[in-house]
Amino acid sequence: MSISYSVQVFEAIEIREYPYFLTIEASDGELVKDIVNYTNSHKVFLLVDHDTKRIWTYSGPKSSLKLQIFGGILAGMLRKQLRGFYRIHSLNRYTPEDNEFVEILNKPIGEGRATTIEKDDFPSQPEFINENQISIKTPKMNQALEEINQYPIPSDYDRIFLLIRNTIYTEEEIVESILTERKTAKKEVKLGQLNNGFNFFNDRNYSVRFIVKHNEIQGLELFVPKHEEIPLVKLKTSVIKEVKYSRTGDMNSLVKAFKIPETNVDEEVIIHEIKDLDQ
Repeated sequence: MSISYSVQVFEAIEIREYPYFLTIEASDGELVKDIVNYTNSHKVFLLVDHDTKRIWTYSGPKSSLKLQIFGGILAGMLRKQLRGFYRIHSLNRYTPEDNEFVEILNKPIGEGRATTIEKDDFPSQPEFINENQISIKTPKMNQALEEINQYPIPSDYDRIFLLIRNTIYTEEEIVESILTERKTAKKEVKLGQLNNGFNFFNDRNYSVRFIVKHNEIQGLELFVPKHEEIPLVKLKTSVIKEVKYSRTGDMNSLVKAFKIPETNVDEEVIIHEIKDLDQ
C-alpha cells in the first residue's frame, strides 16, 4: 500500500525592511490547487513535496520579477533547512495540462518538517560581497536557445523578444508544409546585437521571464498579453544588425545545372561501342 504525503505550501512575500523578503505558510485550502490558481497569479509559491523530496517553485504569470528572484533565494534556504535532501524544481516548466502539473495541484496540503523563513533566519547585517566573489557565466547560444524552448509559452501571452547574452531575437510565423494542408510554426529570428551600455524597453508593459539552469541565466523573454494584438514588431532600441554577405553567380551555369540531357550518357557510350564492333 503506497503512502501519499501532503505538500507544504509557502508564499514568498516582500517586506519594506531588511531582509526584504520572507515566507508565510499558506494553508487556506485542502488541495494545492486551492492556492495555486488564477486568483493568485500575482504571487510566488514554494511547494515542499515530501513524497518526491522536491521543492517546487511556482511564479504566477502576473508576479513581479523581483518577487520571482526572492522566491528562488527562499527555495535555496528551504533546501538548506531540509539539509539538502530535497531538490529544487520549477513548476513553471510545465503547462497546466501536463500530468506533472495536474498531479502536484491535486495533492493535499498538510504539515511537514519545513518551517517558515523569518527575519531571525537571516544574518543581523547584510553579508558583504566583494567583486572577487562574483562570477558571471555566459551560456552557449545554441544550448541556451534549446533550454529556453523547452519551457511552454504561457497561453495568454505572446513572446515579443528573446535575449540571449547580447543578442536579441523575435519570432515570425513560417510555413512548414502546404502539400496536404497549410501548416505554420513560429521560429526565432535574430534581430541583431545590443550595443554596449544599457537599453530600455519602455514601449509597453512587458512581463519578463528568465530561465536559469546550473546557476546560469540562459536568457530573458519579454511577453505581452495576446489581447494587445500587436500587428508588427517595433524595436525601440538600437541594435547592431547582422550583415550577410553574398556574391552574384553566373545565371547560365545555374540553368545548365538544371537542364536534363536529351539522351542518357550511358546509352550514348553503348551506341558508340556497338558501331565500333560493326566496323
